[in-house]
Amino acid sequence: MDVFFTLILMALGGAGVAGSVKIVNQGNEVLVERLGSYNRKLAPGLNFTMPFVDRVAYQETIREKVLDIPPQSCITRDNVAITVDAIIYWRIVDMEKAYYKVQNLQSAMTNLVMTQIRAEMGSLELDETFTARSEINEILLRELDTATDPWGVKVTRVELRDIIPSKAVQESMELQMSAERRKRAAILTSEGERESAVNSARGKADAQILDAEACQKSVVMQAEAEQKALVLRAQAERQQQVLKAQATAEAIKIVNQALKEDPNAPQAGKVLLALSYLDMGTEIGKSESSKVVFMDPHSIPAALQGMLSMVEEEKK
Repeated sequence: MDVFFTLILMALGGAGVAGSVKIVNQGNEVLVERLGSYNRKLAPGLNFTMPFVDRVAYQETIREKVLDIPPQSCITRDNVAITVDAIIYWRIVDMEKAYYKVQNLQSAMTNLVMTQIRAEMGSLELDETFTARSEINEILLRELDTATDPWGVKVTRVELRDIIPSKAVQESMELQMSAERRKRAAILTSEGERESAVNSARGKADAQILDAEACQKSVVMQAEAEQKALVLRAQAERQQQVLKAQATAEAIKIVNQALKEDPNAPQAGKVLLALSYLDMGTEIGKSESSKVVFMDPHSIPAALQGMLSMVEEEKK
């Protein structure tokens, strides 16, 4: 009988010793109560507790966790019904507060997040909920982090996943978007046509300007060419007249010299004067502004006689 009780005591003692050994994994923390009150927190590794006195009250990870918020109905400021769901990233920073300050921490956080989302959506209009999602996430993060601080919880990130309006609102939004697209298409088409007309008119104006400039340059060049031609022609005619005058003066000198040296020169002079008189008539006939000259054949000898007498007086 004594052996039996001894075995029982040894078994109980072994069980107590075995139960006093606690191994805590990395990333976890354990709260220990002694006789019903909080005693201490066990760190990761090998820990020992007092048998039949100490009790593990709470064990949880301190790593970051994800809280999935189910879809919930919200009403925006402009009375539009929408459905919103979200994801919350959080972790426990004070295990004692997380266990003793709130009962069922995860349920409490879920209800708190849902309340905050409804309140935030109710302060915005429908269009703002789509365009200001980043701002909404930041506001929710700040408010939830402040609200969960007494529970020893740190909210690290808040992400709104889906914001879905009601079916009637979706249909009206699709109609609005379709009308907006048609309006933009019409505006772009009209702007394209206007731009095309402007470019066409500008091209025509530029072409007309270029044509006018080309015509002006052509007229100027033609006038300059005609002016140069007239100048060259006048220079040529003046040179011709100068040469002709020089030749005439030289011929007169030769004739005078011949009249002084040759006694028969007066007869030759008559012949030369007659030929010159006839050549003058020929030149007049070749002129573009020629006129009909009526000459008396009997007056030719008299004219020659007068010229000859002038030459003889000059000789004397």
